[in-house]
Amino acid sequence: MKCIIVDDEPLAREVIESYVAKIDGLELVASCDNAVKAFDILKKESIQLIFLDIQMPKLNGIDFLKVLHPLPKIIFTTAYREYAIESYELDVVDYLLKPISFQRFLMSVNKAMNENGTTGIEEGQGDELRSDHPYIFLKADRKMVKVYLKDILYIESLKDYVRIKMPNRDVISLQKISFLEQKLPEDCFIRIHRSFIVPFKKIEAYSNHVIEIAGTELPIGRNYKEKVLGILNDDKSILG
Repeated sequence: MKCIIVDDEPLAREVIESYVAKIDGLELVASCDNAVKAFDILKKESIQLIFLDIQMPKLNGIDFLKVLHPLPKIIFTTAYREYAIESYELDVVDYLLKPISFQRFLMSVNKAMNENGTTGIEEGQGDELRSDHPYIFLKADRKMVKVYLKDILYIESLKDYVRIKMPNRDVISLQKISFLEQKLPEDCFIRIHRSFIVPFKKIEAYSNHVIEIAGTELPIGRNYKEKVLGILNDDKSILG
């Protein structure tokens, strides 16, 4: 599938460009910082898939989509959850919240390929790509330590430090928990307390007051309770 990226944030474009480069079934034709440039590309090239930001200068992603004919497959890439309902009314393939993990990106591409009548990522290629697990580097013990997101049980704030709790080790880093909250993918992690961030998939049980992960009970903060319980009660599929 020939694709283009439309996003006014250079870092966001770089991330998606790196993801596209890993997938043999995608050919990146152009990476544009606004919708006007993208429109010029579409007049010259047959594009089948657009990775489209919503909040952009000159012309936002939703208004841009409404003037396209014929309409390519669209995957929205945005930091704003509130556009989700409107985007699905426009029949887009998927809606990815920044920061976007590669695993979540791969799922969207597969969906777009299947809708386009292609076979999607081949089984062998998918296994190879899934082995490239998302990770972050954190400074600990005077060096940068790689932490795979899939290994994190929870993150605990220790004032100016954070403890990354994993099954076989802890990593303590001089870092604010609010900084990590911004960097971690929103569709995989949630802050439940001023002192705790947890991954959705590691939650084993919960009540109105606590979340249980690996046999450890973590408190749900008063200021986070409505959001946390709203997500867990209304969207249980996210835990699957």
